[in-house]
This record gives sequence, C-alpha cells and structure tokens, in this order.
Amino acid sequence: MALTLHGTVSDNTVALDRKTATPLIINGDMQIAQRGTSATALGNGDTGYHTVDRFKFREDGTPTYEFTMSQSTDTPTGQGFSQSLKLDCTTAQSSLAGADSLTVRHIVEAQNLQMLKYGTSSAETLTLSFWVKTNKTGTYTLWVFQSDGSRNISKEYTVSSANTWEKKVINIDADTGGTINNDNGIGLTFGWYLGAGTDHTSGTLQTTWGSLVLANRVSSSQVNLADSTSNDWYITGVQLEVGTFDANSIPPFQFEDVGTSLARCQRYYQKSYDLEDEVGNTSESDGYNVYQIDDGALQRDGVRFMTRMRSNPSVTIYNPSTGATASARTNAGNNYSASTYSKGQCGFFVDYTPSSGQFVFFHYTADSEL
Repeated sequence: MALTLHGTVSDNTVALDRKTATPLIINGDMQIAQRGTSATALGNGDTGYHTVDRFKFREDGTPTYEFTMSQSTDTPTGQGFSQSLKLDCTTAQSSLAGADSLTVRHIVEAQNLQMLKYGTSSAETLTLSFWVKTNKTGTYTLWVFQSDGSRNISKEYTVSSANTWEKKVINIDADTGGTINNDNGIGLTFGWYLGAGTDHTSGTLQTTWGSLVLANRVSSSQVNLADSTSNDWYITGVQLEVGTFDANSIPPFQFEDVGTSLARCQRYYQKSYDLEDEVGNTSESDGYNVYQIDDGALQRDGVRFMTRMRSNPSVTIYNPSTGATASARTNAGNNYSASTYSKGQCGFFVDYTPSSGQFVFFHYTADSEL
C-alpha cells in the first residue's frame, strides 16, 4: 500500500510517495516503556532492553563507564513528541579501551523489510531521521548492520549546538549485493554509537555497503559520551522511510495511537502487569492472572498472550506478593513453585501444586526480542 502525501519544498508543492503504511521503526516516539522508566548503573555486562521498548543498550569490551537509561519528558518543542530516550553518564571513563564501545540500537524484523529488494538491481534506498539532543557536540556515527548478508554501512552526523534539539536526516544507500531473508529474524540493525575504542575506529569508515570489518565501523572523530558525568544524550522521533529524502522533503513522522504502538511492541516483549507497573513489584491489587484449583494434585493452566509473539518466547513467572521468580501465590497467603510448559507464539502452560480449593495468582513476562 502506498500513501501519497503532500509537502512544500522551496514553495513548490510536490507529491511524496510513502511506501509503507505503518512505521518501520516501532515506538520511534518512545511512548512505550513496559520494563520501566529508568535503569541505573548500566555498563559492563548490561547489554539488553531496559526501559523504552525496542531500543537496546549495547556495550562491548569491558568498559568501566556506567549510565542511567530512562524515559524522559524532554522533547523538541512543537513536534508532537511527549517522550524521549535519555542516557546519562553516572560513572565516567575518560579513555575507552580498544575493544570498548557504547551504542543504542533498534532492530527491524527481516520480513518487514522485503520491499527493499536487497540483492537485486531494484534495491531501494533508505532515509533515517531522528531528533537528538546532547551537551556533547561533535561527530557521531550511525551504523547499519545487515545480519543475513553480514554487511554494514556507517554514516557520520554532527551535533552542532549543545543542549539543543537538532533533527538529523541520514541517507542510506541501496544494497544491490545484500540479503534480507523473508523471516522473523534480524533484518537491519541501526546503531547510534556514543563512544568507541580504537578497535572500532582505526580503519577507514565504511560509508558504502561492504563486508564487516570492525576497524571500519566507527568514525575516527567519534565523541566519547562516557568521558564525563556531565554528559547526557537524548533521542526521539526516530523514523525510517523508503527512498531518499532531505530535511525539507522527508514525510512527517507517523504517530501511532498508544494501543497500536503497545501491540506492536508486545510482539517482542509483553507482561501481565499493568503498563505503568514495573516488573517484579509486590502489589497484588491488579494485573495478575487467577486460576481455580480443584484439588491438591499438579495443576496445569493455559495462558494466552495478548498478541502473537515473534517466536517462541522465554517466559518468567513472578510471585505478585514477593516479586520472586518461578513462584506463585495463593489466596491463603502461601507461596508455591511455578514452572512453564509448552511455550509457543500464542501462549504457554504454567504448572504448580497448591492445596485443594485455592486460587493461584501470578504475573509473567514473555520475551522474544531480536
């Protein structure tokens, strides 16, 4: 489905053909944060999803820096955004070791990118746009990784004014030699580098699609956001368009209602807790599942996911009273071991053995992130 939009460039009205009916970037306005709104002391060994859905903290090497990652209400004025993703340096590392690096990443599922026609003479270009704000001016690197083809491309962008929201529009070449399989795996990874050691910067920046060479991944001019606890970095309004655009011609950001955005995020991660409740909290007042037990033998009950997940997920059961994992609570105040069985894209079974005639309460999380 193609959407025709109209914009104004140099006072001439032009038609813009948007080739996707839904945004390719999920949660680009940073509204959904199922895991919580803040995660502290992120550093060595903490690669993963911590706050805003679909945006991943990634560290490499053995860094000593630490950051707080949070959902922020600091946004560019007049653009319609209410949330941003913030990284705040809390433990500085003035000089990164060769293998050390820090990125924020967003991964797009492969089967959502088939319109790019990579590996053919008709391959499409892309344009990535986003709003960024930081006190640390200078050169940054956007890295794009194509998993199936083991290829990558890197682009520099410059933050010119400290503590000022700036919109960046980055063109990404078509890849006639690439591969994106039509499956539920990794299609393209977009990585915003915030610091990198010499293992990543010592070569020649890979500004066209090519094979993976670590030394060619990051600009030699890349700033180090970890060099001071005064440093922070914000991003919002991330959008990916098929085609080549500039700051004047790029289509407007595609806002989605919260329900639609949440459902798209739940393909990769979902929880039984209320949206505003953090995982592992100890309130029994809402959001848990309840099942009637008829006898004291092994009980197996089915849970259906809120939306079909990308793949068979990892499922964790939480006690709603204690927050303990692999544990459930009864209406009599007893805690029992709980385990999962036969997990699939649409749901799972949970096993427990409480006393006869009791209700059982538990929460769950299901994770099939890329």
